[in-house]
Amino acid sequence: MTIKVYNTFHNQKEDFIPYKEGKVGIYCCGPTTYNYIHLGNARPIVVFDTIRRYFIWRGNDVTYVQNFTDVDDKIIRRAAEEGLTPQEIAKKYIAAYYEDAGELNILPADVHPKVTEHIDEIIAMVSDIIKNGYAYVADGDVYFDVRAFAEYGALSGRNLDDLRSGARVEPGDIKHDPLDFALWKSAKPGEPAWDSPWGPGRPGWHIECSAMSSKYLGPTFDIHGGGADLIFPHHENELAQSKAANGGDFAHYWLHNGFITVNEEKMSKSLGNFFLLRDILQKYPGDVVRYYLLSTHYRSPIDFSDDKLLMAQKSLERIRTSYYLLQEAQKRAAKTEDKKMVDYIAGAKNEFIEAMDDDFNTALAMSVVFNFCRELNSYLQDNDAPSAQVLEAADKLFNDFDAVLAMIKPQEKADDSDGLVEDLLQLIIDLRQKARANKDWASADAIRDGLKAVGIVLEDTPQGVRWKKQ
Repeated sequence: MTIKVYNTFHNQKEDFIPYKEGKVGIYCCGPTTYNYIHLGNARPIVVFDTIRRYFIWRGNDVTYVQNFTDVDDKIIRRAAEEGLTPQEIAKKYIAAYYEDAGELNILPADVHPKVTEHIDEIIAMVSDIIKNGYAYVADGDVYFDVRAFAEYGALSGRNLDDLRSGARVEPGDIKHDPLDFALWKSAKPGEPAWDSPWGPGRPGWHIECSAMSSKYLGPTFDIHGGGADLIFPHHENELAQSKAANGGDFAHYWLHNGFITVNEEKMSKSLGNFFLLRDILQKYPGDVVRYYLLSTHYRSPIDFSDDKLLMAQKSLERIRTSYYLLQEAQKRAAKTEDKKMVDYIAGAKNEFIEAMDDDFNTALAMSVVFNFCRELNSYLQDNDAPSAQVLEAADKLFNDFDAVLAMIKPQEKADDSDGLVEDLLQLIIDLRQKARANKDWASADAIRDGLKAVGIVLEDTPQGVRWKKQ
């Protein structure tokens, strides 16, 4: 089966053909580190983490690069507001990123390059663009010459003449064309600066990603990802300057996730309707947020509300209940075979693959998970001695689902006391069962209610007592 991806460059689904057989190179634009990440930042982080996981699960050797922009006008302004240096601000919010991303069960990138650690590569790329005739120096600044690059606008589908007609020329502007963008900015008093052939200064925003992706993935690689808001101007400019410096194709596939809306309006700082991820994580576990973000196809807009997160939480609880039932059933497994159920499980796996192969359709993949859980629940309810063969196949499929979606199974944090907690819970359950056998209903109910008060729910079933975290 062939993975199909929606390539923004051609506005269509295409067969994914890796640049190097068996290897996949992915670059995903990371955050500008001047604040905690918000839900809009979290969506591409989760989406491309899932895409990466799927490629790995399908047997590919994946190199995943996600940058940190750690020098920028916004960082400089935030540093002044908080009374810190720009370096201290960037360090603070990079650390916060790792905390928040960890709650979403994000795999660390193979490389998390920082702009300030790649100034030499950026200067070298800017020099190549100048040498190749696509940039010019003006009063210590370096600008990309949009008029010199005939392919400008190919990614976003923008017409250069229309863009120019809408562009404003500021008084005293030293650019040749209002659409020309900065590759290098000359130093301003009190701002971070590095020496360069054009004088002290710092990189422009767009050149950073071109230099860092080229260093770690080569001048041509497979997938460049990010939010749809980055298509223009950031990714358009990246594409132009990368080809101007290196020639070749740069990224073969451009993938972009849709916006998050609030009451059907795009979430944005200007509207004041954006939500910091860590504030959301105060109310909902990270795996619930991850579930919510993957419950809609990544290219579609997704509307944010507490109600939708509550729905995600309940849906995830149903999946987890099925997983718990499967684990409990291991205690009563029989050495029998059930070809019909085993074949169903194999079919469910194929349906999951078909969904993910179709441009990483996690919404459809999730429906496969739900159908599987419903069938498994019915099977376990109808079989007091379920087939060990079926239980093994079902457990493996849960593992497969989780390897890709990374929130199907409980993401328990390692704790040396886990075994002790389970033993103590079993002791309490046994005491309750003894009270029930003696018809001491008051004591049995007190134990049940006491456990519920601390977040442990008991369920009395024909197969025995089960417990789960609330």
